[in-house]
Amino acid sequence: MPGLQNFISSMSKARGFARTSKYKVRITPPKELLDKEVFKQIDLHCNSISMPGHDMQAQDVQHGSAPGRQIVQSHDYNGTIAASFYLDSHMRERLFFEKWQKMIVNKSTHKASYYDDYIGTMEIFQLDGNGDITYGIKATEVYPTTIAGIEYAYANTNQIAIQSVNFQYRQWFNMTSDDIEGYSNS
Repeated sequence: MPGLQNFISSMSKARGFARTSKYKVRITPPKELLDKEVFKQIDLHCNSISMPGHDMQAQDVQHGSAPGRQIVQSHDYNGTIAASFYLDSHMRERLFFEKWQKMIVNKSTHKASYYDDYIGTMEIFQLDGNGDITYGIKATEVYPTTIAGIEYAYANTNQIAIQSVNFQYRQWFNMTSDDIEGYSNS
């Protein structure tokens, strides 16, 4: 079967499929939070994360009586990056994101801080079977928008507590192929 042989050959060259369980995350918060001990633990405890998407913004254009067509006008990075983290017994991961959010809005005065003072970056990597990076993106101007609640139940005796966090970001770059002025993947 030529189709099957081509498929096997293709996968052999590619060294297999990408696995959604093979990933690495690096969150870099604002400088003020970099010194915190738990900062190093956050990346290790990332239980799941969503790779962000990219949208083409199109508009209907019609010339005379000809059928219309969609013409791209711009692009956007819609949505948020959803992640979840295993919590240690002191819930240090949750506390870390709470501190980050306190940098964004003062809970006493309800005033927002300057944007540049609370943004960070996030890198998400696809790993191969050997743990080597095969693909990576860097999201810029990242900050935690939502820290989800945690549901407790006596029936969950052996379950590890997990904290869901949604992050807002401005845009992302492919760390291996994008050649963008002013952007460095270092």
